[in-house]
This record gives sequence, C-alpha cells and structure tokens, in this order.
Amino acid sequence: MTGSIRVPLIEPGTRPELAEVEAAIRAERGGEIAVLYQALLNSAPIASGWERMLTAVRNRTQIPADLRELIILRVAVLNRASFEFEAHEPHARKAGLSSNQIAAVKTWPAEANGFSDDESLVLELTDCMTRDVEVPDAVMQRVCARFEPHGVVEIVATVAAYNMVSRFLVALNIIH
Repeated sequence: MTGSIRVPLIEPGTRPELAEVEAAIRAERGGEIAVLYQALLNSAPIASGWERMLTAVRNRTQIPADLRELIILRVAVLNRASFEFEAHEPHARKAGLSSNQIAAVKTWPAEANGFSDDESLVLELTDCMTRDVEVPDAVMQRVCARFEPHGVVEIVATVAAYNMVSRFLVALNIIH
C-alpha cells in the first residue's frame, strides 16, 4: 500500500482538550507521542482507551517478554503491518529473541528451527487466530495444557490486541 496517512496527525500540545490523554500516553510510552498515537488522538476516547488496554497487554501481563514480542512480530507479518514489525523489532531483541528468530518469524513455519516448544505453540496459536479467527480445539487444548488460565487469557488477548493494532495501522496507511 502506498500513499499518505489517511487521517490527519494531531500534533501533540496543539489541542488543550487532549492534554490529559497526551500526558497518559507520554507517561506510559516514555515521553514521545509516536505517529500511531498522533492518529489515534483524532478521537480522545479511543486514544485513551487504546493506551490503557495496550499498556495492560504490553506491561502488566505475566507473559514472558520474548513470547509477547514473538506474537507481535508474527501478527505484524501476517497482517502486512511493517510499521508494527519495525517498531517492535528492537523490543524483540531486548527480550532475547535472536536475529535468526526475528528473521524466521517472517517465514514460520517453514523456518521452524530455532524456536522452543513454547515459542512454536504461541506462533501456531497466533497464526490460527490471525488467519482463520477460529482456533482448532487441538491447538487450544495444547495451549491450555501448557499455560495456566491467566496465561491463556493474556496470550489470547495479546494476539487479539495486536491484530487490532496492525489492522488499524494498515487501514490508515501508517507504514513508517
């Protein structure tokens, strides 16, 4: 997809009615308001709710960081959300994913070597949820056997949340 972003970007600090939302975004995101959030600021309620939900997914779950980032990268690949992939590649490295794993996420399952059993299981779940929406019972049974109920909910919510993120980015042509 080429072209420009399909909604105006809201320059931080230009709308007093957004000050509280912007402050919350800055507090959770390290001070800068990225282009994704500048698009979201077109709707204060959406931007505020988005930040609260994604902060919970990113920072308040018990999912190991490497599994979380693996999910995010795979969703980005499947949904062709280059912005999301590029934004999370440094987080994936910091979480301990190797350069080979990051590259292999683009062609998984063809490049399944180098992933642990947990990583492969999470990638399989991510593919099912993203490509087909419905998760086969056999896959979900393996997920439920491996993770406690809170972990299952958190993993499924991470896949779902980042499908929302990537589809928002792609629909609005936010590519860099």
